Amino acid sequence: MNKILFKHIDNSALVVFRAIFGLLLIFESIGAIFTGWIKRTLIEPKFTFSFIGFEWLQPLPGNGMYVYYAIMGLLGLFIMLGYKYRWTMLAFTIMWSGTYFMQKSSYNNHYYLLMLLSAIMVIQPANRYFSLDAKLHPEFKSNSMPQWCKYIFVLQLFIVYTYASIAKMYPDWLNASAIGLILKSKQHYFLVGELLQEKWVHFCLAYGGILFDGLVIPLMLWKRTRKYAFIASIFFHLFNSFVFQVGIFPYLSLAFNLFFFEPKTIQKLFLKKKQFYSEGEIFIPKYHKIMIGVFSVYFLFQIALPLRHHFIQDDVLWTEEGHRLSWRMMLRAKNGMATYKVIDKATGKELPVRLSDYLTRKQIRGAMVKPDVIWQFSQHLKKDFAEKGFDVEVYVTCHISVNGKPRQELIDSSVDLASVPWEPYKHSSWILPSKQD
Repeated sequence: MNKILFKHIDNSALVVFRAIFGLLLIFESIGAIFTGWIKRTLIEPKFTFSFIGFEWLQPLPGNGMYVYYAIMGLLGLFIMLGYKYRWTMLAFTIMWSGTYFMQKSSYNNHYYLLMLLSAIMVIQPANRYFSLDAKLHPEFKSNSMPQWCKYIFVLQLFIVYTYASIAKMYPDWLNASAIGLILKSKQHYFLVGELLQEKWVHFCLAYGGILFDGLVIPLMLWKRTRKYAFIASIFFHLFNSFVFQVGIFPYLSLAFNLFFFEPKTIQKLFLKKKQFYSEGEIFIPKYHKIMIGVFSVYFLFQIALPLRHHFIQDDVLWTEEGHRLSWRMMLRAKNGMATYKVIDKATGKELPVRLSDYLTRKQIRGAMVKPDVIWQFSQHLKKDFAEKGFDVEVYVTCHISVNGKPRQELIDSSVDLASVPWEPYKHSSWILPSKQD
């Protein structure tokens, strides 16, 4: 094991990846400012749906979040240039994790992946060449890296893609109805909008997604199929970028292909003046047992976390318990309607509540169909009315449709959601069972 993990190989792939990674972080951070994402998600809302347990993480007041993201963009520049790399990479990881956990109205698996990758990049010796750090400190310069630097990315991606493939193996995806509903909103796209509504296209995308996610990493690892898998990867990710508009993720995924090609190829393409490393020396650090232990715990956690919904009652598509942090990407279309009834305990009278007084349009959509968001908003209503001098109960009547099926009642309307605790590790009994397979 030590000879495999700590054998040194050429570091061209990691060096080039660091530069691309930093550039993409700039685009992600500055793009959030200029596209209005920060305004819509972190400034305009009066109330922020943070991850449960992270309510203390709230957006900065005023225009503070613009400054916050501008700083992240500056850190991305430093990462790209390899300047004060460890500190800038650590600072970006902390700041990105903060903005990730402080809101989930715009939840995205890709944001979670970026948090994990940023943390992994902190421990990578990615600034040993083609960086300001190496230029300012020549003794720091190196043409090699231990092999674990490559394997940690390969294993992380294998977990992500494998779970994404497995999650698609359910009836609504296999009969292409789920992808059909998702693509219905793309009908207005120039040239391809009508094509995306064709049933045969839905089947191609449904089964193509399963095959791509399940096979791309093994095919990239095998030299004989690498070129074809890379071509498929280009098409797959550019298609996702155009149709689903998922930010930097498609381009980040393409950048990961650097770790699958021969280091000599990467060096010739991007770093022609760099001396190629081929000695294959083995340097086992004194703390190697701690490193292996930490890596083992981390990857066991990554493997176990997406499985947790199997140990929770009912279908995760219905309850959403165990949905997040599980690589369940674009699997379902949900719509529904919810009414919130606020009752004054002292008088038994219903107090008027209008969702638009509290939430943005996007937040309202979440408060109509997602149980954890419904629970959080009920808690917020209780707190808001308490500040006005009322002790209240909050009851929710909610009916939702999953993947175009008939609407069913989701929430037990006889339960005061303002008084029940959140159950992070088991099924919440106030979420009614689904009556459909």
